[in-house]
Amino acid sequence: MPKPIVAVVGRPNVGKSTLVNRIAQGRDAIVHESRGVTRDRSYHEADWNGVEFVLVDTGGIETGRTDDAFSGRIREQALAAVEEADAIVFVVDGRTGATEEDEAVARILRRSDKPVFLCVNKVDDPTNEAALWDFYSLGLDEPRALSALHGTGTGDLLDDLVGSFPEEVAHDDVYPEGTVNIAIIGRPNVGKSSLVNRIAGRTRSIVSDVAGTTRDAVDIVVERDGVPFRIVDTAGMRKRSVVHEDIEYYSMVRGLRAIDEADVCLLVVDSSEGMTEQDQKIAGLAIERGCALVVLLNKWDLADTDRKREECVMSVDRRLDFAPWAPRLRISALTGRSVDKIWALVAQVCENRSRQVPTSALNDLLQRLRETGHTVSRDRKRLRIMYGTQTGSRPPVFAFFCNYPEVVDDNFRRYLENRLRENFDLEGTPVRLRFRRKDS
Repeated sequence: MPKPIVAVVGRPNVGKSTLVNRIAQGRDAIVHESRGVTRDRSYHEADWNGVEFVLVDTGGIETGRTDDAFSGRIREQALAAVEEADAIVFVVDGRTGATEEDEAVARILRRSDKPVFLCVNKVDDPTNEAALWDFYSLGLDEPRALSALHGTGTGDLLDDLVGSFPEEVAHDDVYPEGTVNIAIIGRPNVGKSSLVNRIAGRTRSIVSDVAGTTRDAVDIVVERDGVPFRIVDTAGMRKRSVVHEDIEYYSMVRGLRAIDEADVCLLVVDSSEGMTEQDQKIAGLAIERGCALVVLLNKWDLADTDRKREECVMSVDRRLDFAPWAPRLRISALTGRSVDKIWALVAQVCENRSRQVPTSALNDLLQRLRETGHTVSRDRKRLRIMYGTQTGSRPPVFAFFCNYPEVVDDNFRRYLENRLRENFDLEGTPVRLRFRRKDS
């Protein structure tokens, strides 16, 4: 059965992300004292007494005037979460009492036909009924005291929450079985969120020309040709020397976690700037973690002269010389140019990442290489590879049994990897080579 969705809403800085982390038993949602930390809506798996559901952490809803340029779009994202949810958890601050912003949010929720649970947060003593009186004026479900920080009252909330779930949920499962995980990675302001919105066909992430708009890792599920793809829009990764805000540091950590969970990473590069040193480092992170890699040269329409296009391609060749096997695609997330071609590339590199090379074919290749006489030697030790076999996949791992594994250097590793790629379709995926001693 599809998993029910629970939207956690409220005005800024009332403890929504803390409550999400408490229920999901993780640290996925960014928690900070600043207002407006959560901007996009993000999804978190949770379960209670064997019942699985999905929590949606939303940005704080602000209805009055504010200096935050994102407040209007944050509100849109929160309302979108309310629309797709099966139940709503409305979080208020028990220390400040009911505010005009709380009343405005309550008016929105009263128009919803979904179950609404009014949670008065930051109340350490659950018997303190005086802390609840002010919130009866919101005209919603009976307020309940809890402390997201300490966990007080969350058990009773979850009991009632799970009991409100419908027996059958109409929407699709958030993470269907067999889902391919895709992480969209890159520097800030290269067009990652625009690409997600183009793929999803709706406004899923907040898009702005302000660098660092996306702070949490945001994800959607898209189905193509019967295959579900989970697409994670990560926060832009900057050099550590320019990451001044604590929030931005934690966003970068979420991005790294998304890479750890990904099958395929789509590295988005700004074609008008070319590939930078930071792009190079981000690509290295994905390869180190064993992800298949596709390079998307976004904003290709802005490279409007032959010279600009040539400089962009040359920068990729130079910066990505350690991964020439990564396919490249010239796109424009704004106009939609070549975006549909991404799916075929993703499917191909994902298949190659799972490829199994028969042992017989691998040893036929080694026999041909031995006949060429190309090998490596050091201190009167001459390398001889007896046989090889594939010992793992996703990404492919090859073990080679030889007489002197210690003489294998980087040049020979590259030589052998290149021969493997020439003979077997391994485009888009890193490979791992292991050399083990085998006495002749």
